[in-house]
Amino acid sequence: MSTSVSLPACYALFEGYPTVEDYMHLRRASGLTPMNAHQAAAAVSGAWHGCYVAETTSPTKAVAMGRIIGDGGWYFVIADMAVLPEHQRRGLGDAILKTLMERIRTHAAKGDAYVTLFADIAGRRLYEKNGFKEAMPREMGMDIVLKDVGTSASERDLAR
Repeated sequence: MSTSVSLPACYALFEGYPTVEDYMHLRRASGLTPMNAHQAAAAVSGAWHGCYVAETTSPTKAVAMGRIIGDGGWYFVIADMAVLPEHQRRGLGDAILKTLMERIRTHAAKGDAYVTLFADIAGRRLYEKNGFKEAMPREMGMDIVLKDVGTSASERDLAR
């Protein structure tokens, strides 16, 4: 358990990841794109670091989470920042973001670290408050969603 950030007394912050079930629920309930169990398990096992918040009365049931995808040297992506709606506006997202940023500061390779994230409208204020700025026009974020990954072309054809 981490105590370096301030949380309301009824919450505790833990290093690591929520269960796959909690991870999928947090994403879905907070408005992030839903994932299946295979994707969720791969996401948490492939992350550089993560943390979650739980109520002290139920310390294994995550109500908020965040993780870092990165190489440990230069590139880091803040991902899966999610707080259940009934626990929002209590500083949980801020505590998670500060914890993740501190992890990069103390465990990344010496030198500068390039930290990025995609911010939805609701999260922009939190990220700006913590020093993030829009990268445009210097850089532009781009993305693509590949459909049906993990299946062969013949399996995809059969599914159609």
